Amino acid sequence: MIGAEHQGDVFVDGVWRPVPAKVAVHDPATGAVVGHAADAGPGDADRAVAAAARQLPVWAEVPYPARAAVLADLVGRLRERRAELIETVVAEVGCPVTVTAEVQVDVAIEVVEHYASLVRTRTGREEVANSILHEVPAGVVALITPWNYPLYQLAAKVAPALAAGCTIVAKPAELTPLSAYLFAEAVSETTLPPGVFNLVPGSGRVVGAALAAHPDVDVVSFTGSTVVGTQVMAAAAGSVKRVCLELGGKSASVVLPEADIEEAVAATVASATLNSGQTCSAWTRLVVPKHHYAAVLEQAEAGMRAVRVGDPRDPGTENGPLVSADQQQRVAGFVARAEASGARILGRRGDLPRYGHYSPPLVVAGAAPDWEIAQEEVFGPVLVVLPYRTEAEALEIAAGTRYGLHGAVWGEPERATDLARRMRAGQIDVNGAAGNLHAPFGGFKQSGIGRELGLEGLREFVEVVAVQQ
Repeated sequence: MIGAEHQGDVFVDGVWRPVPAKVAVHDPATGAVVGHAADAGPGDADRAVAAAARQLPVWAEVPYPARAAVLADLVGRLRERRAELIETVVAEVGCPVTVTAEVQVDVAIEVVEHYASLVRTRTGREEVANSILHEVPAGVVALITPWNYPLYQLAAKVAPALAAGCTIVAKPAELTPLSAYLFAEAVSETTLPPGVFNLVPGSGRVVGAALAAHPDVDVVSFTGSTVVGTQVMAAAAGSVKRVCLELGGKSASVVLPEADIEEAVAATVASATLNSGQTCSAWTRLVVPKHHYAAVLEQAEAGMRAVRVGDPRDPGTENGPLVSADQQQRVAGFVARAEASGARILGRRGDLPRYGHYSPPLVVAGAAPDWEIAQEEVFGPVLVVLPYRTEAEALEIAAGTRYGLHGAVWGEPERATDLARRMRAGQIDVNGAAGNLHAPFGGFKQSGIGRELGLEGLREFVEVVAVQQ
């Protein structure tokens, strides 16, 4: 067993409490049981919400600089656990250890540190003509996080919610709850008052649904599939609570004719295979000029064949297993249906580890933009390459799904930037520009509502009171 001392319990009102039912957590690479989590029920959710509601008036009155100090303390506690957090995320997600360290753990800690810095000197007060605008906490928030980036997503929600003065009930994904236990233990060692942060692991159908519909929850922040996101919206509608949703994606990487083709293809392959393709913002559609199509397919296939698939604990591994057998079968089903429809599947389809939920990194050629494989989120290491004849057609293909989360454009900087502004997605990278944790992240269309990260992420958890004088 790995991970936190109190795994299998719930953390409510500052106290670890056992629950009758527990679920096993399995290593996707070996199938071994690596820990246990509470299988909480509606009563546990009610108690956690009640604790958060009691503490809301207390934490809401703490000024921004003092909240920043608590977040800074949490940063230190998480850094002390860095090695254990890395080991735990590798074991529960199957994400390779090098990627886990850099992307899953270090970025999560950096997000908490960013919010500590962001609100350290913030007053929450602004004068507009004869009005004083006061920022106040939105209230009790339910944070429902996904299995693919369990620690990062928890940090990206908890940090701004605490910074805003909200109180929290967090529900991690059933498949990957162990890192959330470590996070909760780190929180418990800070000076945060009991009841401000509560952790209630359990199923989405039970605990998640209870939190989304709870009359004393003021905000629900959910990251996951679009299908479940619509259910969260419906449950929240009864009490007209605010809903923040970060949902699916089918992001396009658009290569203009003058671009550095090799750079664009290599970066797109890396994006499509990050965390074994289990990344909502991954570029999973490569949109290229028709006269470059054959060369791009050759390079993309070579890139996929070169991806090192294996033991996630090996520092040289680039792709580990998918999170579960169900996910493995889901990805295989997408590929099989595309092939049956006439697509060509390129890549190394064999030579995978004998045990574990591994999926080969593949390129799909010959699909039309409206095929399922080019429209729906596969959530595995699968890249669809689509040709275009004109820039207008490229833009049409890029915007031609129900999603609008992320994207990329490659080409002459001014022209690429102009095209990026016209893409219907929440965040676009031009010529491989670095990501920015201070910038808002979120989607258009069915990729979600609201934004995470940066000042916009903080504003999801505040209300504004206008006092006229």
